[in-house]
Amino acid sequence: MIVKEANVYVVETGSFRPIIVELVTNEGITGIGEGAVGFGVGCYAAGKMMEDLAKCFVIGKDPANISSIWNDFYYDTFWGKGAGAIFYAAVSAIEQALWDIKGKVLGVPVYQLLGGKQRDELRVYANDWSHSCATAEDYAVRASEVVADGFDAIKMYPLGQVDPVRHINVHLKNREITKENYKRCIKAVKLTREAIGPDIDLMVDVTAEGTTDVMTKIGIEIEQYNPFWYEEAMDAFDVDAYASVKAKVNIPIATGERLYTRYGFRRLLEIRAVDIVQPDPGTCGGIMELWRIAAMAETYNMRVAPHNCGGPVLTAAAVQLSACLTNFVIQEVFPYRPEIHYDIVENPLEYQIKNGRMKVPTEPGLGVALNHKTVDPFRVAHITLD
Repeated sequence: MIVKEANVYVVETGSFRPIIVELVTNEGITGIGEGAVGFGVGCYAAGKMMEDLAKCFVIGKDPANISSIWNDFYYDTFWGKGAGAIFYAAVSAIEQALWDIKGKVLGVPVYQLLGGKQRDELRVYANDWSHSCATAEDYAVRASEVVADGFDAIKMYPLGQVDPVRHINVHLKNREITKENYKRCIKAVKLTREAIGPDIDLMVDVTAEGTTDVMTKIGIEIEQYNPFWYEEAMDAFDVDAYASVKAKVNIPIATGERLYTRYGFRRLLEIRAVDIVQPDPGTCGGIMELWRIAAMAETYNMRVAPHNCGGPVLTAAAVQLSACLTNFVIQEVFPYRPEIHYDIVENPLEYQIKNGRMKVPTEPGLGVALNHKTVDPFRVAHITLD
């Protein structure tokens, strides 16, 4: 069996653009994967990188040799060592697609190839509900609605500012946290906790907006509202700053979505700079790389919450890992996006969430199938075996 064809799709769903690769073998078996740079800039660049990598290292190869192909990406491109989001979004998506093929060939879910599942259902937390919240009161109202939908764990973004045109929260310019931003942040966490009560787990993500002193101060001030974790307090590459925050803030510290490969996580783990590690299967290097990072974290008694900011293909990849990781804690999901977002696949796992829980799928491979009626108009590359 060889890979004879690759297709790349950048699906426009509004403010979010899932970047998906589809590999087709000469025996008609297909595999899909998704890169996790669907928001912000870089979507089409990642799509082009998928095209280049597929053309140079995947087309004509045996898809069963996943590690060999991954090593070609890492060692034979020159940029594999020390590359960033665009490169590893492409690597991760292709690697997922190779696992999808292998699972289908063998007739088993991917998690069976990683030691088997350790749980039949996953606890999930709801994201993407707070981006339109302009005031602290807005957070409290919207959070109550999400909890009423059955979620017992939710994540909020209380820091930042509201774009007056798009009416969504955006990152601060030049990391300037004004008194108004600061006060709204603390008040939003306070009112949200009061609205949802003490038994709902509340994740607070501050997206590395400020300097170490300010982010430490925010962390200390919101301790009283018992967050489940304090996420992305600092720049991902300033691991020592994370250690400084962790030493002073009595909340579990979480990060990892902007780090790539096991090598990028090594020092974070070695100095025990966080409590919860969040590698993303769509940027960290793929399924096996996340599995390795989780195994490394386990030796430091750290838990893992696979990051997932993508579409339904990336959700499926993350779920395969969450099913089999020993130190799994909770899975991120996005249940409030437009219908076209979920229509990317024929059987989105997001539609199967009930009471904040998701059943682990039993279908072969990643467990979802591409919906070509939705994605075909968004194809940006088609590579075939010459």
